[in-house]
Amino acid sequence: MKIHGLQKMTLLDYPGHVACTVFLGGCDFRCPFCHNYELAVGKAPSVMEEEEFFSFLASRKGLLDGVALTGGEPCMRPELPSFMRKIREMGYAVKLDTNGAHPKLLRKILAEGLADYIAMDVKNSPSKYAVTCGMREMDLAPVRESVDLLLSSGIPYEFRTTVVAELHDANDFHEIGRWIRGAGQYFLQPFTDREQVPFDGLHAPDNEQLSVFKQIAEQYVNFVKIRGTD
Repeated sequence: MKIHGLQKMTLLDYPGHVACTVFLGGCDFRCPFCHNYELAVGKAPSVMEEEEFFSFLASRKGLLDGVALTGGEPCMRPELPSFMRKIREMGYAVKLDTNGAHPKLLRKILAEGLADYIAMDVKNSPSKYAVTCGMREMDLAPVRESVDLLLSSGIPYEFRTTVVAELHDANDFHEIGRWIRGAGQYFLQPFTDREQVPFDGLHAPDNEQLSVFKQIAEQYVNFVKIRGTD
């Protein structure tokens, strides 16, 4: 497993844990608002091999208690379950970020109890999903299957949407709400522009719009929170 980035300590990426964040390259989406676009398209070089990472984890026992796996899209890696298993055998909790496009691997991870927490992006309402992912068209069946897997998983998880003024409106959050109805928790994350973002001209909704979107989502999900505005 080649690792394309490592944040050695974070209090933000894995709620309730002092964790490190592992970035894995490659993604099957091309979201125009992506903060890790070089990782997604495979341009970012690897920074370490798996052996070096596990040496790092061994040296951080007692300082860290969790590992957050993100990307890119980690579930593009068939060796991911083995990697997660090794992390958990060292006594660390594992959080997985995913776009939901790989339900077969996600099912395996859930069946083997390899993730302690999963965060899945729900990019937009079904009718606007492809454009939000930077694609002309896409088969939503895998994403729908992943949503259903998490809804019935019994483990801590969250759904989350990066909210972009040019891509989301009130109706989208009715559609998303109906789609993930009954979810444990749902986070709205206003878009933040950064140098790495591949497309110009995107903006976060204002606070009033975000509040409206939150109120809509709360009609379907008990716990809805706007993240990243503090």
